Amino acid sequence: MVLVAGGNGTNGYQTNAELFDSIGGTWTTATNSLSTGRTDHTATLLANGEVLFAGGEIFDGSISSTPTAELYDSANGFWTDTSPLKYGRSSHTATLLPDGRVLVAGGNGSPPASELYNSTTGTWTPTNNLAGYGHVATLQPNGLVLVEGNAGNIAELFNPATGTWSNTGPMNLARYNPTATLLPNGKTLVAGGYAGPALFSTNQVEIYDPVKGTWAITGSMSSSRGGHTSTLLPNGRVLVAGGSITNTTELYDPATGTWANTGSLNTARGFHTATLLPDGKVLVAGGIDVNVPNPPISSAELYDPATGIWTNTGSLNIARSKHTATLLPNGKVLVAGGGGSSGLTSSTELYDPATGTWMLTGPLAVALVEHTATLLPNGKVLVAGGGPNTFTFTNAELYDVGLGYSNSWQPQITTVTSPLSLGSNLAITGTGFRGISEGSSGSTQDSPADYPLVQLRSLESGQTMFVPCTNWSVTNFNSPTVWNFPPGWALATVFVNGIQSTSSIVNITVPVPTPPILTSANTPPDGSFQFGFTNTTGAFFGVLATTDLSQPVTNWTALGGVTEIAPGQFRFTDAQATNYPQRFYSVRVP
Repeated sequence: MVLVAGGNGTNGYQTNAELFDSIGGTWTTATNSLSTGRTDHTATLLANGEVLFAGGEIFDGSISSTPTAELYDSANGFWTDTSPLKYGRSSHTATLLPDGRVLVAGGNGSPPASELYNSTTGTWTPTNNLAGYGHVATLQPNGLVLVEGNAGNIAELFNPATGTWSNTGPMNLARYNPTATLLPNGKTLVAGGYAGPALFSTNQVEIYDPVKGTWAITGSMSSSRGGHTSTLLPNGRVLVAGGSITNTTELYDPATGTWANTGSLNTARGFHTATLLPDGKVLVAGGIDVNVPNPPISSAELYDPATGIWTNTGSLNIARSKHTATLLPNGKVLVAGGGGSSGLTSSTELYDPATGTWMLTGPLAVALVEHTATLLPNGKVLVAGGGPNTFTFTNAELYDVGLGYSNSWQPQITTVTSPLSLGSNLAITGTGFRGISEGSSGSTQDSPADYPLVQLRSLESGQTMFVPCTNWSVTNFNSPTVWNFPPGWALATVFVNGIQSTSSIVNITVPVPTPPILTSANTPPDGSFQFGFTNTTGAFFGVLATTDLSQPVTNWTALGGVTEIAPGQFRFTDAQATNYPQRFYSVRVP
């Protein structure tokens, strides 16, 4: 369809918008109009399917140019049924596997059988057993799925190649409903949850080493937490927010194994969701007020890692807790179901980071709580299971963002670089990497969108980035060096004229470092000590320090992580240097 909006009409500058259906040859009035009547503006189709209207002339008593801009969203999201689960379940886990299937494991009300969903055929296949509920699952860099925390200390690994489960090293603490976060070094951080016979919340934290298959205790959180969230930030630290009876939030530094308090939530909450947005901020939405026995809350907040401050953003239309939140390929966040003020809700909403507002979208067929939501490679979201209390559903539904394009216009990926070592170039081949139209209009200074945009999205952390391009054609895309992205499994997606390809799953790996070459050492005005060095692009480092070289390295102090400021260029800053007249440093691979 073709969107026509604004312009100089018989009654002045227009706000109305119309859509032309090239198949039916008819015009219809668009649902949304421009907020400002304008002419001689530009209109550019963005990667997420929205249209950016910018500048132009307006009439506000006199004719003048305007710096204003606005977005038109043509999406009309909707839900469709897919094949139901073989077994009803809630409080289960759902994990997108490297082969594109979804592993649904355990759950309340289900037999111990797990199931695999094939998004191509829309069917479920039972696989081997996993008992328990309230656990967490983490896709490991080696392609196995680690499951732990179902009120026991047993941890298990699922092998997608064989469809079998096997025990790995036992956890140090039996816990229920913790959080699990894959760290940049490939280890898994499990924090909090409910432990002991009385299932009190705990502040205990431990780390799983996939190479050794063992667990090790690390620094404890300052607060005991259950019903909290855990988010890997782009800087490699882990943000834990809320839960139990607190509005406090903490940051875990994998380099030192320690926690530090950061800004407090404006509203104490538990059983909320936390979503890493494309700009690096974290959106926390809904939950219950953990300080008083009140119904679910509708407020939402944004955490800025640069300042450590939480600020309120637009509130949900419907208060909810134990819902799901999924970052969509278009950058918006889909919230679905949960426990509402009047019971379970089937409503779903979209958060737009550009405006900080929520908009209701198509409802689920069934009101759900403690279900799962999984972004599939085809861009749809699979919601499965859930239910009220101990009753569970076999229901499974798919959310389509509703851009309404013809499948024949969709770009297709044939090959993609995988594994992709950080510091290497991403190469993609396929078809349809050039659009069928400019996707831009207005003045003679158009900015056509007739080229591919490629996005990487981490399966575990949700971190996204658009990869720059060195050269491209209708069948090829090549990038410069890829760096500053978390290792593990990621979706690679090609966008052309707002239409996304079916994603390919890429294994992002860490290169082998070389001996560091020192390039600088200085003392900034704040009294800290700073040094820089070069190494392999994408490598990870930590720093140890001591004042006594006779001490064994096991007694040296682990300091904060090293920052890669440019490909292959690393910098370390010791803010504690003012406390030590002399200090020695050692760069290490963590």
